[in-house]
Order: sequence, then structure tokens, then C-alpha cells
Amino acid sequence: MKQKIKTKAKQIIQSPAAKKALVSMRPAKTLWGFLGVVLFFIVPELIGFIWGADITGYAQSELLRTTSAVQQQYYDLLIMLFSEGGSWVNLAIGIALLLWLFFD
Repeated sequence: MKQKIKTKAKQIIQSPAAKKALVSMRPAKTLWGFLGVVLFFIVPELIGFIWGADITGYAQSELLRTTSAVQQQYYDLLIMLFSEGGSWVNLAIGIALLLWLFFD
């Protein structure tokens, strides 16, 4: 079974479609490429690490006073996103994408 998984992984790595998909994931060397990586990967995680507990506390207190289902979903989403702080995995992905952006 392990051998079958290894051979399948090698086939995927060597396939032209996988190489094309990997190249298409690379951010463009433009201001928008840089800002996209920073704003979508790095900034939310830094906010989660710094103010995650405050945001979660605010959302829990406001959840008690909600009047509509939309507000309840909004505060539930805030609690879900920031209850554990930031994610080291997402931060590492953002840094890796930035390095990939600048070092070809």
C-alpha cells in the first residue's frame, strides 16, 4: 500500500498538469501580488495573534444581544476565526509565498 502511494505521488509530481498548477499558484511579481499575499495570508494571522482574545470576547458579548440570524452568524464566524488566535501554518504559507515571489 505504501509503495502504491509513493508511485502515485511520483506520477502526480511528474505530470505536466501538476507542474502547470504549481506555476499558476505563484503570485505575480507586481505590487498587487505582494499586497495580495500580505493582506490575505499574513495580516489576518497577525491580527489573530495580537487581538484574537479581544475579538473573541467582543463577539461573545455581542452574541448575547443579537436580534437577527445574520448578526448571530457573523458573531459565530468571528468566534470561530479568532478563538484560537492566529495560525502558524497560514503564516508560514504566506511567508513561503513571499519568498517564492521574490526569489526565483
